[in-house]
Amino acid sequence: MPGDLIENETGAQRLMGYVLDVGQPDMRARCTLSMTDLHLNRHGVLHGGIAATMLDSAMGATASLSVDPCGRAPFLTISLSTQFIAPATGQSELIATGQIVGGGRALVFAKGELRDGSDWLIATATGVFKRVPPDQLTVPKRGGQ
Repeated sequence: MPGDLIENETGAQRLMGYVLDVGQPDMRARCTLSMTDLHLNRHGVLHGGIAATMLDSAMGATASLSVDPCGRAPFLTISLSTQFIAPATGQSELIATGQIVGGGRALVFAKGELRDGSDWLIATATGVFKRVPPDQLTVPKRGGQ
């Protein structure tokens, strides 16, 4: 399984340009992004929302790996807390990695780290993720439609 990549699967992936690696032997998903000017905020550093999205994706895919070796079992984020440690600047290669720290049948607790290509810690996160059976993953209609 090393090298199993999930690319262009979601609108968020296509918009931001990140890739999920769900094929590592440690069963920790990696979310990678080649940072460009398009990912910067008005202060010239990585936008915090992009950092949070990368951490959320890495932790959610790691939760998925706990029940699906392909990392594609649907999980929903119940909560996400992100701590910003240092700015990411320039044309950095960013890697967010997830790790399961607890949970049970219904919920998975995870933590994550976002680092740049020099292994500098950019942000950390914790989250709670809920497994959703594929037959129950539907988008509710709004306004009684």
